[in-house]
Amino acid sequence: MVSRHEVFAWRPRVPGVVEVFHAHFTEHAYPMHVHDVWTLLIVDNGAVRYDLNRRECGTPGDTVSLLPPQVPHNGSPATPQGFRKRVLYLDLPQLDEGLIGPAVDHPDMADPLLRRRVGRLHSVLAHPGDELEAESRLALIGERLRGHLLPRLAPRPPKPDRGVAHSLRELLDERLLHGVTLDDAAKLVHAHPTHLVRAFSTAFGIAPHQYLMARRVDRARRLLLDGRPPAEVATAVGFYDQSHLTRHFKRFIGITPGRYARTAAGA
Repeated sequence: MVSRHEVFAWRPRVPGVVEVFHAHFTEHAYPMHVHDVWTLLIVDNGAVRYDLNRRECGTPGDTVSLLPPQVPHNGSPATPQGFRKRVLYLDLPQLDEGLIGPAVDHPDMADPLLRRRVGRLHSVLAHPGDELEAESRLALIGERLRGHLLPRLAPRPPKPDRGVAHSLRELLDERLLHGVTLDDAAKLVHAHPTHLVRAFSTAFGIAPHQYLMARRVDRARRLLLDGRPPAEVATAVGFYDQSHLTRHFKRFIGITPGRYARTAAGA
């Protein structure tokens, strides 16, 4: 089978929707990565299998998948024909952070009504000028998602010490542009470098450098959707040069930054 990549991405003028992403992949496999926003996913053809928090999940039938922020996941075709998917990246305030745990435990929801609502919202977002309808539909979707997840909430135990892994994640977020050496990070969070890497990987299921690159690619996507050229975006988000950005961008997204930007312009 010939490998096919079709990608369309754009940022609508709808509060709470960070990005709309439509794609058809026959062979592309996403490596482990994270997003700093909620990922709401439906699959129109084929199926996707993915690992979330070290558990295998999938998207059959009328499934709607909600992947929480800051939780590593990957993704690959579950059928020989690949998959065609539509994704909404939703700002954090759209769903309470307390829903992250239930979403990790039950990311895939078999709900035909929710599936139809998400599909209709995608159709509305394709037409500028219908922002009020889009906001209304998004509100109904959020209500239904909370209805799925809230009953699964249990009383929260006292928060444990955030530890070196969480301290490193905060440091990486603070220094997303310029980065930080492992030695400097170890000194700043008062941990041995080897222990720091192991603690981070154990806590989040992703190595610190993978986390940093995934966050930079996320930021690059948004700048590209704003119309900024790839060479400028590369330095703006902390990559060494455009080829450095292209290598990581293609690994995570499946296409080059230039082609990604052109799909946004076409949309």
